[in-house]
Amino acid sequence: MTKIYPLMPLRDIVIFPHMVAPLVVGREKSIRALEDAMEKKTEIFLVTQLEPTCEDPNEGEIYQCGTLSTVMQLLRLPDGTIKALVEGQRRARIVSRVPHEEFMQVEVEECTEVLPGQDELIAYERELRKAFQQFAHLGKKIGEEVVVSCSSIEDPVKLANVICSHLPLSSKEKQEVLEVETLGGRIELLLEILFRELQLAEVERKINIKVKQKLSRAQRDYYLGEKIREMQKEIGQGEDGVDEMTELENIIKAKKMPAYARARVQKELKKLRGMPAMSAETTVVRSYIDTILGLPWKKRSKGQLNVLKAEGILNKDHYGLEKPKERILEFLAVQSQVAKLKGPILCFVGPPGVGKTSICQSIAKSMGREFARLSLGGLRDEAEIRGHRRTYVGAMAGKVLRAMQKVGVANPVFCLDEIDKMSTDFRGDPAAALLEVLDPEQNSSFNDHYLDLDYDLSQVFFITTANSLEGIPIPLQDRMEIIQLSGYTEEDKQVIAEKYLLPKQLKANGFQKDDIFLSPGAMLTVVRHYTREAGVRGLERVLASLCRKVARDRLQKGKKSKKYRIGEKSVPTYLGTPKYRYGLAEERDEVGLATGLAWTQVGGVLLQIEVILMPGKGKLTLTGQLGDVMQESAQAAYSYIRSRAKELKLEPDFYEKVDIHVHVPEGAIPKDGPSAGITIATTLASALTGRPIRHELAMTGEITLRGRVLPIGGLTEKLLAAKRGNITKVLLPEENGRDLKDVPAKIKNALDIKLVSHMDQVLEQALLSKGKNK
Repeated sequence: MTKIYPLMPLRDIVIFPHMVAPLVVGREKSIRALEDAMEKKTEIFLVTQLEPTCEDPNEGEIYQCGTLSTVMQLLRLPDGTIKALVEGQRRARIVSRVPHEEFMQVEVEECTEVLPGQDELIAYERELRKAFQQFAHLGKKIGEEVVVSCSSIEDPVKLANVICSHLPLSSKEKQEVLEVETLGGRIELLLEILFRELQLAEVERKINIKVKQKLSRAQRDYYLGEKIREMQKEIGQGEDGVDEMTELENIIKAKKMPAYARARVQKELKKLRGMPAMSAETTVVRSYIDTILGLPWKKRSKGQLNVLKAEGILNKDHYGLEKPKERILEFLAVQSQVAKLKGPILCFVGPPGVGKTSICQSIAKSMGREFARLSLGGLRDEAEIRGHRRTYVGAMAGKVLRAMQKVGVANPVFCLDEIDKMSTDFRGDPAAALLEVLDPEQNSSFNDHYLDLDYDLSQVFFITTANSLEGIPIPLQDRMEIIQLSGYTEEDKQVIAEKYLLPKQLKANGFQKDDIFLSPGAMLTVVRHYTREAGVRGLERVLASLCRKVARDRLQKGKKSKKYRIGEKSVPTYLGTPKYRYGLAEERDEVGLATGLAWTQVGGVLLQIEVILMPGKGKLTLTGQLGDVMQESAQAAYSYIRSRAKELKLEPDFYEKVDIHVHVPEGAIPKDGPSAGITIATTLASALTGRPIRHELAMTGEITLRGRVLPIGGLTEKLLAAKRGNITKVLLPEENGRDLKDVPAKIKNALDIKLVSHMDQVLEQALLSKGKNK
């Protein structure tokens, strides 16, 4: 029985019954044939063309035998082609061509399957399954899932079709199998092909074995040649008598390290010996061995501890800084009495330029130890501290162990700079990784991910530096002893400039020791009018600029041997117009203007707070880029003033008649902190009562709604700012009285310090009677 079907020629693929295949169709006639079959829900005749390169084959350029197939799915792609999913159903032959304008159409006759006898069919089926399994396992060209799928097929016709569809054969061979009329003949042809492929696979296997044997022989010859060369070196015929592996082995034997580390490095050396020289893994293993051997496991600095000598070095290198030097000398005194002391973790906190890092170098010098430094500013990857695991490409040890390698001893003075500047992101929290490094109870067995061995850091004298405690997590603060380094007074800066900074810059700029001399008045002018900072870094830059100006003047005038004596009035000649006005205190008593004391990361500063009153309905406006804490302080101060209206002789409803504007100048600078409450309250009281505030007075402290004055932090820095700003009288919270013992005497003696516990005392000290403003 014949029937008419649309025909689609295939390039270089043969579709068998029971075979599901995706096809990408681009020829217009083929697309129309597929769409016609899909639209009419009929089958399509798929047949392979003789020449795959032919674009429009005619009836004589295609095979006569093909497969009637079902179109399961059509998907039109953006480039105009169609992706079709087809499933072969039955074999068929072309009887005649039926003319059609849009695509090829043929009349086909289905092929009847001719089966052998039952016993013969069973034998054919067994041999086919056995041969296919052997081919699949030997050649590794067919997946295990295909073998399992075929083993579950019971129909011998379907089994033959499915096996043939999966064999890696040419289109011509597959077409030959498809055209065989009888099932027995088709299976015989399949078995013939499988046995041929099995023989070819066996030949390929033997060839591979021979090639590998030749390669092994070549490698053996290479190693034997290397041994011969080494033997020649031993008897004096080579460049030297020791090869790289033997040299490494000698280094391992000589290196002092714990037993577990020695066992690991010997294991890695054994692995390295068996690796090809040019292997990528060889480089990884060699780097690991070098890392272990480069670490100072038991090598220590043998500095002699002499407390008096150490005190002399610290005093010579650093002016001031009494508390840090006292703590260091205490540690040295204790270490001289005990055999082993767990390394302390000191944290120097202070503004930039006060000498935090340089004092660490002086500590190492005074202790006779090596000095290591690691900057943590901007660090955001935990692996920078703990190292990368060796499974990663380019893995290496963390910065801590790399610094230990560089310094070469197990007990250095180790400075971790800018510990408050670390960041956190998706790569982990480096501050958390530092917890183990800086914990005296844990760092005796610090485990770096790359090293994967315990390393003893307990003998390291760790010192960290920070500008502010705010950036350091509380658990990390708990592991350190915090030592505050305040800023320098003007007198301190003068001494530091004369003893340290100016001689250093003279040498750096090519001058002799006495080529430039600044009178005390000139040095004070430089400190007061050309710098404003807690430290001395800016002062050093100004002195460097002065040296450059003098150097240019000498060359222009041709007097290279001229000595320069610079007085107070000559400073602007070299440094230009003064940048800063000396003294920030107001020159006269004002109503609604008070001076507060604040702490910032660069030290203490004076903070002017202004209040003006305007007709209105009681609106309170706060400006000056204030943070949440200062805004709350202003609200509390305003509420306190309203509650004390009667005592201040204000009308009970005064706040309903005026708008109040509180402003803190220098609005571009963010300001926040719990210490401006009493200053804002005093300014409000002054503006509302019309009583001026003493211009030579500054204050600091937080306020409660009941008027109690609460303690503050950063006391030394704030008092230092008051002294620099020409303030003579300071109001402090009473609870901060116990902290005054830590303030240098030269600062306390220069100020009239009054302790207050309640806001009434503040107003009594700060406000003048009406008409008494100067």
